Amino acid sequence: MQDIAEQLRAWHASGRSFAVATVVGVSGSAPRDPGAALAVDADGEAVGSVSGGCVEGAVYELCRAALASGEPVLERFGYSDEDAFAVGLTCGGVLDVFVQPVVPGADAGLDTGIAHIAAGTPVALVRVIAGPGGAGGTGGPGGLVGATLAVTADGVAGALSPTPSTVGALERAIVVRARAMLEAGRTGRLVLGLDGRPCDEHRRGTVTCFVESYVPAPRMLVFGAIDFAAAVVRIGKFLGYHVTVCDARPVFATARRFPAADEVVVDWPHRYLDSQLGRIDGRTVLCVLTHDAKFDIPLLERALRLPVGYVGAMGSRRTHRERAARLREAGLTEAELARLRSPIGLDLGSRTPEETAVSVAAEIVAHRRGGSCLPLSASDGPIHHDLSRTGTEGDEGGAAGGPTPRTHAA
Repeated sequence: MQDIAEQLRAWHASGRSFAVATVVGVSGSAPRDPGAALAVDADGEAVGSVSGGCVEGAVYELCRAALASGEPVLERFGYSDEDAFAVGLTCGGVLDVFVQPVVPGADAGLDTGIAHIAAGTPVALVRVIAGPGGAGGTGGPGGLVGATLAVTADGVAGALSPTPSTVGALERAIVVRARAMLEAGRTGRLVLGLDGRPCDEHRRGTVTCFVESYVPAPRMLVFGAIDFAAAVVRIGKFLGYHVTVCDARPVFATARRFPAADEVVVDWPHRYLDSQLGRIDGRTVLCVLTHDAKFDIPLLERALRLPVGYVGAMGSRRTHRERAARLREAGLTEAELARLRSPIGLDLGSRTPEETAVSVAAEIVAHRRGGSCLPLSASDGPIHHDLSRTGTEGDEGGAAGGPTPRTHAA
């Protein structure tokens, strides 16, 4: 919902009801990741997307129906070879979509969650998407479907049930796991028993939650205020990073030269990195473009020992060999050196700063998603694959803990 948070906040502030359709499960070659959302208000206005166009019309109608009934629904969209005109994904994948009506003031969890998302406050929005009674069930665990919790680092808004004693262990377990997912910036599903213990998703009597973590944008630190850096900054912003340019030379490190950057810092690169240890994490990307040993070596000596997502350094093959030798002399192990992407970027034959930025961005995306870096036409494997999904509980199949989602052309 982060992409459409401003519009949702506006609808919510005006007291206007709306329905949100969220991708809660993906398998195969599907166009959007879990968390992608489309929302429809009471007047029929739509914002966002769940599929890039394949099933938008059907999801729009589901939102309208949910607004009319006031009941949530879990729906599956797939592909049918038998019926070419069925509603489904022509790419052959499967999407599970949870549609939830929202009435401002009626659900403290949703109200608080939407406010936190719009304000940029880190929050894990937890929604029960399936249970033994199915979506819209009343009484028992099934009545939990649609319940929402807004979990922050130090608080919880909302409740699973008006009688917390019946689901206390489950709610406590959800909060603990959601908080851990928030800290890691993960979005995915949880499948738990009513006692709060993790369960196999096909076991009866389970509750399935979808947890959406809303955290600040990942950081891209660009070291070296050169012409190539300006292009890398622009493409970093395009990819959704919070981009900082750092260089020790004040004549080059200016906001005027890097208008697209979120920050321009004049400091020695290694000293600046030392000051940022509390603001970097496994999503952080470091692009070292100075190719000057007096800047690079102290910086890389630190960077390659930090739990960041990507470290790349610009330079020729000769520069790389000399750099690697100096880093070995500084005490780095072969395992630490293996983390360095140098020369930075993929082999695209790039020459201009813009082409080089595309090369760097392509390597960052491939490293993050587990891409092969081969042309798609050279293989018959999946088009969309994501290493980050493999660590998420229950996020590869349909929602569990109750009946299978209603299916379109699956």
